[in-house]
Amino acid sequence: MIEITEDDFSIEEMMRRAKRRDAGAVITFLGIVRDDDILEIEVESYREAALEELRRIRDEALDRFDLKSVDVVHRVGSLSVSDNIVVIVCCAAHRTAAFRGCEYVLDEIKRRAPIWKKEIRTDGKSDEKWVR
Repeated sequence: MIEITEDDFSIEEMMRRAKRRDAGAVITFLGIVRDDDILEIEVESYREAALEELRRIRDEALDRFDLKSVDVVHRVGSLSVSDNIVVIVCCAAHRTAAFRGCEYVLDEIKRRAPIWKKEIRTDGKSDEKWVR
């Protein structure tokens, strides 16, 4: 599953779906909004291009790390401190492949996907700024 949504997601459901008889590892990364003197973040994407890039990243990870499955859900919209932003679930026969694959997917999303966030800050130094 590759998805961009305004809705929250169920990590438990995603992990349940990722489990397979021929796999010994399911690795999950959960990105949340941290309290860096911000009130909230606004996450935006160029949805069609972002979905296409997320699919390419998934396919690369499946091939490169011999993963059984890769699922990614990235949220957009207004998010508050402690809200979920992104979840990546990688399933593999062995833990090393699952860990490496998950790290690859995260790094490539941050580097390549057209998804941006605007931090709405509380420090008075800068009210709003966009971050890639």
